Amino acid sequence: MKPINEMKLQFQSHSVNEAFARAAVAAFAAQLDPHIEELADLKTAVSEAVTNCIVHAYPHSVGEITLRAQLFADGLVKVRVRDRGVGIPDIKQAMEPLFTTLGGERAGLGFAVMESFCDRVTVTSRVGKGTCVTLVRRFDGRDADG
Repeated sequence: MKPINEMKLQFQSHSVNEAFARAAVAAFAAQLDPHIEELADLKTAVSEAVTNCIVHAYPHSVGEITLRAQLFADGLVKVRVRDRGVGIPDIKQAMEPLFTTLGGERAGLGFAVMESFCDRVTVTSRVGKGTCVTLVRRFDGRDADG
């Protein structure tokens, strides 16, 4: 199915850009007229994906994050968050709840949060080349009210 609209953003992995990415995706996805809760879920998932790039992909440097979003006529939203950072050596392990490579204040719940707020989360990664997280969410409530 072909998207009815799409956008692409590129920004640096500064922590202040997490809020920018989240707000930009929410404003873009609002075209589908979702319920507030659905939009909040997508914003949270995007926030987690971008935060992972900021914290893990570029641990000792600033790098580029690319965010692409596509909207579909049936209410589907697809968001891809890509970095060119260090990559993930073991995706299955990284997606386990409570797993973190950083310790300290990090809970290791980023992927679990993304999965709880999306219909599908896929992760591809190559060590030294970067990671791409794809978030898929269908907005079901838009037809219920009107």
